[in-house]
Formats: sequence, C-alpha cells, structure tokens
Amino acid sequence: MSERIAPPRVNTPHSVDSATFDDDATLHAMGYPRKLTRRFRAFDNFAISFTIINIISGIFSSFGFGMNAGGPRVLVFGWIGVSIMVLFVGAAMGEIASAYPTSGALYFSAGKLAKRHRGAWSWYTGWLNFVGQVGGTAATNFAAATFIQAFLSMQWPSYVATPQQTVAITAVILLLQALANTYTVRLVAVFNRISVWWLLIGMVVIVAALMIIPDSHQPASFVTHFANNTGFTHAIYGGMLGLLVTSWTFTGFDGSFHMSEETVKATVNAPRGIMRAIGYSALTGLILMLALVYAIKDYGHAASADAPPVQILIDALGPATAKLLLLIVIGAMLFCGLANMTSNTRQIFAFSRDGAMPGSRWWHSVSARTRTPVKAVWLAAACPLVLVLPGWWSHTAFTAVVSVNVVGLFLAYGVPIFLRLRLDDFQPGPWNLGRFGKPVAFIAVAWIVISNVLFMLPQAYPITPASFNYAPIALAVVLVIATVWWFATARRRFQGPVSYGRPDEVAAMDLI
Repeated sequence: MSERIAPPRVNTPHSVDSATFDDDATLHAMGYPRKLTRRFRAFDNFAISFTIINIISGIFSSFGFGMNAGGPRVLVFGWIGVSIMVLFVGAAMGEIASAYPTSGALYFSAGKLAKRHRGAWSWYTGWLNFVGQVGGTAATNFAAATFIQAFLSMQWPSYVATPQQTVAITAVILLLQALANTYTVRLVAVFNRISVWWLLIGMVVIVAALMIIPDSHQPASFVTHFANNTGFTHAIYGGMLGLLVTSWTFTGFDGSFHMSEETVKATVNAPRGIMRAIGYSALTGLILMLALVYAIKDYGHAASADAPPVQILIDALGPATAKLLLLIVIGAMLFCGLANMTSNTRQIFAFSRDGAMPGSRWWHSVSARTRTPVKAVWLAAACPLVLVLPGWWSHTAFTAVVSVNVVGLFLAYGVPIFLRLRLDDFQPGPWNLGRFGKPVAFIAVAWIVISNVLFMLPQAYPITPASFNYAPIALAVVLVIATVWWFATARRRFQGPVSYGRPDEVAAMDLI
C-alpha cells in the first residue's frame, strides 16, 4: 500500500496558477504507473462533469415530478438551496481530488483516508460508486430512448411507442456510446467539448423561445405557487420531496475526479472542473427552470401529462417548435449518457487495477493502439444493458433496478468526505480550502445524509407496486451482496488501493 502523498501546501485554491505540477510524479508517488494518455485540458475535465450533470436532461426528466411535489415554489427556490448544498459537496470532494488525483477517485481516497479497515471502506465505496454509475448510464439512456419515441410520436401520429422499442433503442444508444469510447480519449474529449456548447446554446434557444414566442406568461408572483399532488396530505412532506428534482440533476460530478489520470495538472484542474461544473450548472439551470415555470399555460393539464415539460413546450410554442426543441433535449441526453459511460469506464479500470473486480486483469488492460481501457468500456456498456432489460416486460421493474443510481452515488461521495473529517493529519493538495476544509466537509456530509433520507422515502400515495420507491430495497440488495462477498472472499485478497512499487520502480512500468 502506498504512502499518503504530501503535495505542496497552498492555502487557497486561487494561488496555484504559477506552480508547476508533475502529474506523472504524483501518480508514481501513489504507486501507479502511467497507462492512460493525458489529453484532457482544464476545459475538457470541466466538460465531462458539466455534461453528466446536464441541466437540460436533468430538468426535463424530473420537472414533472417537481410540478406535483411542491410546484414552482420548490422547483425554483429548492433549486437555489440544493445547488448551494451541492457546492459544499463539490468543494469537499475537490479538496480530496487535489490530494489523490487518480482514476480510482472515491474508492481510492476512501482507502487512503480511513484510519482502520481501509480495505472495507474502499470496497464498499467502490461498489456503491460502480453500481450508481451503471444505474445512471442505464437511466439516462432509457430516458433518451423515451424522449426519442415521444419525438417520433409527434412527427408520425401513427407511431405507437412500446416498452420493447424503448429497450431496443436504448441498446443501440449504448452500442454507439461504447464505440465512441473505444477510439481514444481525444475523441471523447471532442464530444465533451461539443456537449458543453450544445447544452449552453440549447439552453439559450429553449429559454429565448419560451420568453419570446408565447403571447402571455404567468405573473411574477407565480414563482411562489405551491402544489402538492403527491397524495400525501402534509404539505411540508410534499415540498421536501420536490427537492429531489435538483438532487437528481446534480449527480455525476465525480466524473472530473475519475478523469484525473488523463488530465494535465490534475491536482488543480480536477477540483476546478468539479466546482465549475456545479456552479455553471446551478446558474444556467435556474434560468431554464424559470423559463419553463413562467411558460406554463394550464398547470393541471401539464402536470398530469406523460411528459410535463414536453406538454409545456407544446402548449406555449406549438407542436412544430416543440419538436425542434425536443431534438435539443434528446441530444443533451445522448451526450450525458456518453459522459456517464466514460466516467464509469475509468472507475472500472481503476477498481480492477487494484484487484477488486472479478476478472480484474481483463478489465484494467489498456489498448496499445488507442491507449484506452477498451475492455472496461464494453463492460460499462453491457452492465447498463442488463439493468435496462427488465423494462422489456415492466417499467416498474426497470425503475426498481436503477433506483439505486442516485443513492449509490451520493453515499459514495459521502464516504471519503466523512473519512476526511475524522482524519486529523489530512494532507491537502495544491487546491484546498485551508481552515474551512473541515466545516465545508461537515456541511457536505450533513446534506448527503439528509438528501439520501429523502431519496429513500415514499414519493407518492397511495403506495402501489407502480408508485413504490424501490431505492431502499435496491440499496439493501447491493449492500448485502457486497457484504457477503467481502466476508466470503474479498477481505482476504483486497486490502484497498495497492502500490506497484516505489516511485522509481513504477516509473519504469509506464506504458506511455
């Protein structure tokens, strides 16, 4: 096991621009040889998290839930409040990313920050992160397939969407994303750059259309309108559930952390990527949220529609314009799924490098031609497909399978931050919060606990098999499997992040 590295101490994240960082030396100090190509610049690192957060995909996927769980008051003010809390989580994660810039990211830092039982902390964090990312890739691409079918139904009214067609379209999407991830990290970086501008320009187009084209808008006071159609009589409970709209959107910003070994000056660019992605998403998402809220024509009609944001576009802009804007939404979802798969691939690569996955030698191999973990790419495509397949027979079954997505990710975020709080001699990297590190980490952990409780509460009443929140069951299944596996075999062969030797020894193993 490698020793905890001690990068140069700098008190604020704003005073590191003139410093020179040797990324390979930092990686060697953590016990790993360089196997991946460093072609991600600061913008590329930011782009992957910004794309995974994906305000267009997130808001359009969950806006309808928020209309029924709190309405505009919670959609708008909940967005502001939760965004601030997520910034605390991002800052705490960024400080850890600066200290441990590896593809292993969360599970690696958990293993290094734990005082005792490092292998166990690392094991559970890694599997929560893996399952959460797989669920995220599955859910995002399934949503894209659903919106594609909505577009086809608008274009050709005779087209009838079926669950089988949705699963088939999702499978095609996963195949194309796997092919894109197979051909060099440079191609992925290009797609991520395009996705940033797609999101920003797309947001401007949607907002401008909603502001200019409708002949009337809701009054300014409409932002305080409250609605509780969850079935629960307690208004506060319904409003608290509405906070999940923002929480569902702000996931996946650990992508910048996972791309550390392919990012130049990763000790500063990875944490900056996390913070910029959250900050820009918070601002642009608020603008999009306000545009949708004030464009609502018939609240009850839109809230009860199969796809409320699409219904808002149709009511406010007409079917023709709505179809064009729907293409922007679909494109955003496809970019989001691609970035999700890229991040998941790097987590698989690193977790396998430390021997924590079945067939580890297979999954952490790197193509000599493309310098990418190609086999891990196809595993990152196959696992979401397995999760999507139940949707062939039942949407409820699919929801149950992927419901662990957000819970798994946020728990994985919380573990290393919690362990950093318990560690008195934490050695920060060049990007750090100084004396505010522990207070920020405390707030981050507190919010993660609160949000995870919300994720696992009933979200509609009456509670039926279709409306039941399967997240606690899905999480319990993952934890039970991980625990049985740990005590049966894993604890004897996995002791946490491994070291391949001294810095000079692993330097000689570099493949690039």
